[in-house]
Amino acid sequence: MTGKSHPHSIATGYLFALGATAIWSGNFIVARGLSDSIPPVSLAFFRWMTAVLVFAPFAIRGLIIEWPVIRQHLVYFCITSFIGITCFNTFIYIAGHTTTAMNLSLIAITFPIFIMIFSRILYQEVLSIKKGIGVFLVFTGVVFLVTKGALSTIMNISFAIGDLWMLAASILFAVYSLLLKRKPLGISVYTLQFTCFLMGLFFLLPFFVWEQGQLSAQGNYLNHTTIPAILYVGIFASLCAFVLWNQAIVTLGPSRAGMVYYTLPLFSGFLGYLFLNETIGFVHFFSMGLIFSGIVITNQTGRPAQREEGRVLK
Repeated sequence: MTGKSHPHSIATGYLFALGATAIWSGNFIVARGLSDSIPPVSLAFFRWMTAVLVFAPFAIRGLIIEWPVIRQHLVYFCITSFIGITCFNTFIYIAGHTTTAMNLSLIAITFPIFIMIFSRILYQEVLSIKKGIGVFLVFTGVVFLVTKGALSTIMNISFAIGDLWMLAASILFAVYSLLLKRKPLGISVYTLQFTCFLMGLFFLLPFFVWEQGQLSAQGNYLNHTTIPAILYVGIFASLCAFVLWNQAIVTLGPSRAGMVYYTLPLFSGFLGYLFLNETIGFVHFFSMGLIFSGIVITNQTGRPAQREEGRVLK
């Protein structure tokens, strides 16, 4: 990739980020009801096993060809896989057992903010006044959305252990996105993703075995309800969404791609309207205006930012 991004590639990067976010919103809709049906580590394990099995026929050749590069950067792949695959979604599934959907939504939207903080600390990326205004607009829009306009609701929120799990998940996903920005040269997006899926599943195996030992007396939890959900999160929310997100990170950089993640509640609300008969009102349109305005303002980069991004993505 050249140091200067073309408008067409940038637009494509935003489409990749939007596509990944839309699919992940469906993941929340589907997986939200499984907390009482399947244990969290088992759900994560079957999710990534499905992704590996479906992805393998398309990616195994690239893995073999690019193995020398993978072996050279084995530590990078181990860390990236453990953070982004083994831990991230497993933490979300664990959190869903002990906290409310509102708390999860509020904590989840901190992920792009952590990206900006870490980018500032690690890569000296400038957080301009314009970016600060954009982040404020986006954050206000999302909070307005998840509280349905009753901002006083936030004052009555009580925090549980699940909130800490979700906060850890948000921090881990921010670190994972930053690691993707520094992917080794000579590694394709598909090989990177398949390698992370495979290694992440391997690291998850001992936790899965331990959980099975704890739940041996509870019977089989794979049934006509959980299997379709596992297929969705394994194929779409894992394989498709992560490939799209990785390509968005490579094209846009983690900060700009991360801002698109704030549209997650909008997609979730739309899917809830279609499949769960949830209502859409003025609060949703008002929030949508704030969120998209903030994204546009935040992603108006000047020349210094373009030079920095060009240096990183060479």
